[in-house]
Amino acid sequence: MSDSFVYTTTDDPRAQPLLDELLNEYDSRYGTFFNPEGARAEMTRYPPEAFAPPHGNFLLLIRDSRAIAGGAFMRHSADTAEFKRIWTDARFRRQGLARRVLVELEDQALRQGYSRVYLTTGFRQPEAVGLYLTHGYTALFDTSVDPETLKRTLPFEKNLAAAPNPAFAENAADYQGSFHP
Repeated sequence: MSDSFVYTTTDDPRAQPLLDELLNEYDSRYGTFFNPEGARAEMTRYPPEAFAPPHGNFLLLIRDSRAIAGGAFMRHSADTAEFKRIWTDARFRRQGLARRVLVELEDQALRQGYSRVYLTTGFRQPEAVGLYLTHGYTALFDTSVDPETLKRTLPFEKNLAAAPNPAFAENAADYQGSFHP
């Protein structure tokens, strides 16, 4: 069993099963709470270009030619990447894959010149809240309050350790479609 990261686009056919499962998960947890059109409105809120270099990226974790986890980021501000769609196929959970995706996204955001991460998760996603809190993210909400009572997205931030790489924009094509250990 060998896993590898692949930087690709949201249109990659290998991503579709993961994105479909994520859509179903969002709909089952939130229905039309955030949008009358349901999760599809959130999933199509940003154009594919938002998750492409030089300002964003989209990755899949591949095992045996199959996407088992993935995630993306886009530009939030000049120094801040916004992470989106961090997801693990339900059949492969409890293996630390979301953590691996999170770490790889952080590393790639650094390579692309970001020094900070911002992200949100839903108030009915305790697994995500736990992941972020145990990996150095600061909650930008009161964690002593039951998230269900907040009834909104839960924001987090993290300052990344290394200095940003301003040369990334010049060499963005070198990073597209390749693995970075």
